[in-house]
Amino acid sequence: MERTGVITFQGGGLTLLGTEVKVGDKAPEFTALDNGLGAVALKDFMGKTVVISVTPSLDTPVCDRQLRKFNESAAGLGTDIVVLNISMDLPFANARFCAAAGIDRVKTLSDHKDASFAMAYGLLIKELRLLARAIVIIDKTGTIKYIEVVPEVTNHPDYEKALAAVK
Repeated sequence: MERTGVITFQGGGLTLLGTEVKVGDKAPEFTALDNGLGAVALKDFMGKTVVISVTPSLDTPVCDRQLRKFNESAAGLGTDIVVLNISMDLPFANARFCAAAGIDRVKTLSDHKDASFAMAYGLLIKELRLLARAIVIIDKTGTIKYIEVVPEVTNHPDYEKALAAVK
């Protein structure tokens, strides 16, 4: 499925691929790679609230700040909440970034291999094969509780609104 008119990059329209998800939907299963090339699936976090920070690439200032913000915020969240960052960055790049930036509370995942997350959540940018900037919160029952797809890829998400939705 293709959607247009949802996001832009520096004002230019882009196309999103995959199945659009909405609040109240059952969260689609996906598999991505952790920094050690191990497969990680949504079902691995069953019974926990899952906060997914979605970034195009950690090698950009906004994505860098987004991951750092969620890493800082994760310290104040309970043990029944897991925070993931998903991008198309290679697992090796994610590991390097986390080591250099001191990211220790957010689990970074790479969707580069199969775009499993991207297609399941309708967040694959057709023209760039990157993920749209978004925040997805899945409650303990596996239902999507909150979603923000940032209209302009170079802008920040609404951190306060997302974090309020977690609590």
